[in-house]
Amino acid sequence: AVVSTQSGHYGRGRSYNEYKSYLSTMSGIARISSALAVGGLALFAGVKECLYTVEGGHRSILFSRLSGLQSTVYREGLNFKVPWLHRPIIFDIRATPRRITSPTGSKDLQTVNISLRVLSRPDPTALQTIYRKLSVDFNDRVLPSIVNEVLKSVVAQFNASQLITQRQLVSDMVREQLVERASDFNIILEDVAITDLTFSQQYTAAVEAKQIAQQEAQRAAILVEKAVQERQQKVVQAEGETQAALLLGEAIDNNPGYLKLRRLTAARQIASTIARSQNKVYLEADSLFLNIRDTSKDEELTATTSSKSK
Repeated sequence: AVVSTQSGHYGRGRSYNEYKSYLSTMSGIARISSALAVGGLALFAGVKECLYTVEGGHRSILFSRLSGLQSTVYREGLNFKVPWLHRPIIFDIRATPRRITSPTGSKDLQTVNISLRVLSRPDPTALQTIYRKLSVDFNDRVLPSIVNEVLKSVVAQFNASQLITQRQLVSDMVREQLVERASDFNIILEDVAITDLTFSQQYTAAVEAKQIAQQEAQRAAILVEKAVQERQQKVVQAEGETQAALLLGEAIDNNPGYLKLRRLTAARQIASTIARSQNKVYLEADSLFLNIRDTSKDEELTATTSSKSK
């Protein structure tokens, strides 16, 4: 009766011992599953600690707690390390732009502010040397000092005006010397360019004043040249009028009829002017040479000319 009561209480057709064995089996399976899960998580964490990723455009080197920096340079992708023993050091080997401004002096002792744009990257084959001597922030440690050094050396060879007129030559010299200087630190310079070049306010004001003075001098020279040309023009005009007067005198002396022709020309011009006028005009014909039929004056002119020629 007791057995049947227990069987009815714990399950259909199952004894108490069987159910107890079942519970023990399930508990063992649960413990095994928990252990497997913990082991899997531990394995995943261990594998994750043993792997690291190098992004595109980067390189890495390993530092060992036992032997120091390793000689191998690791490329992009998934790489292996030993946890606690190895520490990856990642370098960006892409060209990085940097703008550096340096105040310096020219050959004629003028203050010049030059801004230089530099594209630099580390030498991928010498990352261990760079890390030993300069660490990962090699650009901040090296570029400002060598740029100032090279700019002061090059700019001191030119006058302030030559820095403007020979800017390409200055840029080439800066690039050549800077590339050579950066190679001593295993740094590769992709491009070097002068982006800005300014002078002190005093020099700028002096240059502007000089330009204004040159413009004024050119304007004065133009005015002088214009005055000379006008004077020459007046001389030529006076000589022409003198020559015309001489020719006119000779024509009158040689041909008394020339005066008659001039009278007719003057009469025609006066008549044409009066004809275009809209007002009524009453003039004396003799005084305006309009009485061309009167030959008395022609005879007087002819007699006067004849007497002068005698």
